[in-house]
Amino acid sequence: MATTDPRPPLINSYNNVMIRNVKIIALDQSPNTDGIHVQLSIGVTISGNSIRTGNDRISIGPRTRNLWMEGIRCGPGHSVSVGSLAKELNEDGVQNITLTKSIFTGSDNGVRIKSWARPSKAFVRDISFRNILMRNVQNPIIIDQNYCPNNQGCPSQSSGVKISEVTYKNIHGTSATQVAVTFDCSPSNPCKGIRLQDIKLSYLNKPAQASCRHIGGTSTGVIVPQSCL
Repeated sequence: MATTDPRPPLINSYNNVMIRNVKIIALDQSPNTDGIHVQLSIGVTISGNSIRTGNDRISIGPRTRNLWMEGIRCGPGHSVSVGSLAKELNEDGVQNITLTKSIFTGSDNGVRIKSWARPSKAFVRDISFRNILMRNVQNPIIIDQNYCPNNQGCPSQSSGVKISEVTYKNIHGTSATQVAVTFDCSPSNPCKGIRLQDIKLSYLNKPAQASCRHIGGTSTGVIVPQSCL
């Protein structure tokens, strides 16, 4: 299946859905062209898909539970993103999300968690990003709790989204920017239980850098760039 329809496949309020071997294509700079959006759903599996879009390849919205993503080929475009969250105060959270055995090529971001800097009852927990290859990705690993596209309409507040128990394991490859790992968490709700294991990301054939704000966690195995947790 191939599509250039700007409307993303929307998995909204479904249980036990499988999306397999789908090819989704949109122009590199085309706005609002998410590949697949999942929200209000439980037990979704996405596997063996190739997604080239101008926005998030897979976006994960409120009240998503037990989402399994495997064998995803992404690029160009943005990322696989949990969020954005905190659009509303009473949003539900995201839990038990796995992305594995996937490749990102030439994308703006790799694996991303993002929320607006607003009060929110939402949460993100039990997330696993593992066995991923990054090829010239601008932000291979990123948590952004000050999400503000185009710096427009964003309040100067602190994100209420609680992020915890996120694992990054066996993520290798190259970054298109010097800072390959960015954790910009909420000062009022710091990220907790973040785990890095066997990370190796380089920039221009040299070790990349990492940046951390308001975060706690652990690192094991070979960690490049050097952990800032």
